[in-house]
Order: sequence, then structure tokens, then C-alpha cells
Amino acid sequence: MDEGKYKIQKIDDYHWRIPREGKMRVDGIVYADEEMMKEIQKDESLQQVINVAHLPGIVGHSLGMPDIHWGYGFPIGGVAAFDLAEGIVSPGGVGYDINCGVRLLRTDLKRLEIINKLETLVNTLFGNIPSGVGSHRKDLKLTLPEEKRVLINGAQWAVSQGYGTNEELEHIEENGCIRGANPALISERALERGRAQLGTLGSGNHFVEVGYVSEVYDEKIARILGLEKNGVTIVVHTGSRGLGYQICDDFIRVMINAAKKYNIELTDRQLCCAPINSQEGQDYLEAMACAANYAFANRQMITHWVKESFEWALQVSPKESQISIVYDVCHNIAKIEDHLVDGKKKPLCVHRKGATRAFPPHHPQTPEAYKEVGQPVLIPGDMGRCSYVLVGTEKAYTSTFGSTCHGAGRVLSRVKAKKAASGRNIARELKEQGILVRADSLATLNEELSEAYKDVTEVVDVVEHAGISKKIAQLKPLCVIKG
Repeated sequence: MDEGKYKIQKIDDYHWRIPREGKMRVDGIVYADEEMMKEIQKDESLQQVINVAHLPGIVGHSLGMPDIHWGYGFPIGGVAAFDLAEGIVSPGGVGYDINCGVRLLRTDLKRLEIINKLETLVNTLFGNIPSGVGSHRKDLKLTLPEEKRVLINGAQWAVSQGYGTNEELEHIEENGCIRGANPALISERALERGRAQLGTLGSGNHFVEVGYVSEVYDEKIARILGLEKNGVTIVVHTGSRGLGYQICDDFIRVMINAAKKYNIELTDRQLCCAPINSQEGQDYLEAMACAANYAFANRQMITHWVKESFEWALQVSPKESQISIVYDVCHNIAKIEDHLVDGKKKPLCVHRKGATRAFPPHHPQTPEAYKEVGQPVLIPGDMGRCSYVLVGTEKAYTSTFGSTCHGAGRVLSRVKAKKAASGRNIARELKEQGILVRADSLATLNEELSEAYKDVTEVVDVVEHAGISKKIAQLKPLCVIKG
């Protein structure tokens, strides 16, 4: 397939190569089927895969997942790993919403037990978890020293304040805390934005979704994950709010100067970066860790209010509901991890921008509870279709630096989605499908309509056929709160 500006070679039904040429240091590899690849070529995301392949110290390939679409610098759905000695770190390879991520909760409740109480449940969740642009909690006032403790300790801080238990931390990527966070690097503006927003959902594609297990593809692994047919689940999708956005914004300015200082040739100014081992590079990683930890704490606190909402709306005790964390994964992060390079284990800085870690069974960082089956991988779809639970594989570890897709991936911009929704009542359409939705604004519902996204089933089928994740269960929504 050679359509003008891109030379794309089909490797097999689910892999495509953009061969290295010019000043590219590695090939681009994109995971997609034939129809998906035609769609992907409609935006500039493949050019972004090529641009990333030019960056110093890149190892292996510049990767694109099947949910790939245009983003800032890196494509959303992009993965790239860099050698620590020669490589770079780039805010564009992480994104503005640092550690935007997904948490899956399972329960002992069954769909039929809650179906007649969904209206009360969705209203209670909407009342208890602030959402929307600039949303903040009136009942939580962080002091500056306390906020800095959040940035250092992440979900561990939330647990220390009574929002959950130590056992829950074992079911969170990095145990809910990335080490090395340095609040001294965070601007006053970022701290100010973060102080009032902890424990809030935010806007855009962030959500809390109550659903149920609609299909089970592997009974044994599903049982280990605590999932069974018709069991009620909750998905929490949010990140580091205004604090993470401001940290990214602050460091883009730093990195534009750093790229000039270190004579890094950029194909796109949005790929501004610094050597990993430079002061600017280390400062960014330490500041990024602050935002990542804030996001872990945020999802931990929202989990607490989800539990309270279930207890009040459904009149069930914690013993009856047994709400517990299956797993919590980052989507936008740069992390130092050991990977195989030419058959030898080597530390690399792995950028996952709209991509999920997918470590295999027996990997040292796969949680103890899932050592035999692999790290849970959580792939949300849109609010009208379904989501998936998968597990990581050995092939992901050796082919994609232990990475897979992160969601459905947008196909319509927010402006085009609003046009598609014009004259329609999206909430009513969802209700007719049996899905109740509450949102802070009508605009958000219109921007987030199902047609704005790829079909997540097609995305998940690609990563399973490619062998970089294994499908375990499908989840369908019952009620959703949006920003």
C-alpha cells in the first residue's frame, strides 16, 4: 500500500511497516487490519509515527496501536522506547493529561439486583463525584504541604487518609506511586489548579461507568480476576486534571529551549524534548511523576465515593457488595523499564501515549495476584457500546515493550461530533438502549457520542489477533456519569 506520502508495507493481516528512510532511525510499525488502516490514513497520525522515528536514541520501532489518531507531538496510540544514554524524553510522548488511566472495580452484585435502581444510583454517583470543566470538591480543602504529600505518595496518601486499604495498592500499576516525584519542580499555577480538583472526574472523555460482565472468553482467568457473567462492574476513567495539564504546558516551554540547547533536530516542534540524562530531562520525569501520583490518588478517592454511592443508593452493605479493585492502569506515561534489546535486558524510557502497559505472566512487575495469568489490561469503549478486559502477553513484552491499545480511539473531532449530534437527543438515544447517562453539559454528551469513536471490538480484535493481549471478558454499560 503506497498512497502518496506514506510507503506502507503489509507484514500480515494485523501488522504494517513504514520502512525507515531519510533521517528515520527505525521503522514504524502499526497494528491494524486493512479497513482500519484505510481509516487511519485520513489523519496525520502515520506522519507522527514517522516523526517519532527520527528522535535520538529510539530503540526497536516507532509503534502505533489500532486506536491510533492524531495527537500533540506523538500520535495518541503511540509507543516509543529510548536508550537511557542516548535517548530523549518528550512531554508530547506522554500527553497533557498525565496518567490519564482506567480503574476497574468488580462486585458481588448481579445485574438483575440493581437494574431497577439505576436511576437512583446514577443520580447519587453524579451528586457525589464532581464532574465537568474546572470541577472541584467543596468538602476537601488541601493545604499546600498536604498537596505536596499527594504528589509524592499518590494513592498511598489517599489510603493514609482513609480512602481505601493497603491491600488495594497491590492492584494498582506501580502500587499507586511512581518514585522520584519532586514537588519543588511544580509551578505555583499547577499547584493552585490541583489543590481544589482532587477527587473529581473532570470533563471530556472522562467517566464513571456502572456495567456488567456481558461475555466471558476465558472462564479460568476471569475467575482469577473476580469477574463472572452478569456480575456488576464499575470503570473509572480520569487523570491528573488541571495539575497535569499545567505541568505538561510548563515543560513544553522548557523542552523547546532544551531541544535547541542540545542541538536536537525536530521534524515537528511539538516533539520538543531533552536528553533523558540531562537536567531538563530528569526534571521533567520528576515533575511528571508528581502528576501521575496525583492521578492515582484521584482515582483512589473516586473509588471511595463510588463505594459510598452504592451503599446509599442500593441500600447494600460493603459486605454485600464486596466492591474491590481488579486493576488500575496508566495510559499517558513515560517510565524507566527493563526490556530486551538484541536479546539482552536493558533499561529504557518507554513512552506510552494513549497506550496501556501489558506485562506477561511471571513478569516481576505483574501483580502477585495475577502472576500466573498476566497483568490485567483495561480497554474502555464509548458510552453506548462496550469495554474489554484483557491480560498482557509474552509477545507484547518482546514486540511492543509490553504495550497494547488503550481504548476505541476517536474518528471524529469534537467539532464534527457536535455536528453529527445536531438535532438529536443523545441521552434519550442511550436510554432507549437501556443506558442511563448524566453529564455536566449537553456539549460533552454530543462530543462523546458513539459515532465519534472506532468500534472498540474491532480495536481489541486486532491486538488479540496480533498476540499482544488476550481477551478475557466484555463489559456492557448500564449507567454512566460524564464530565
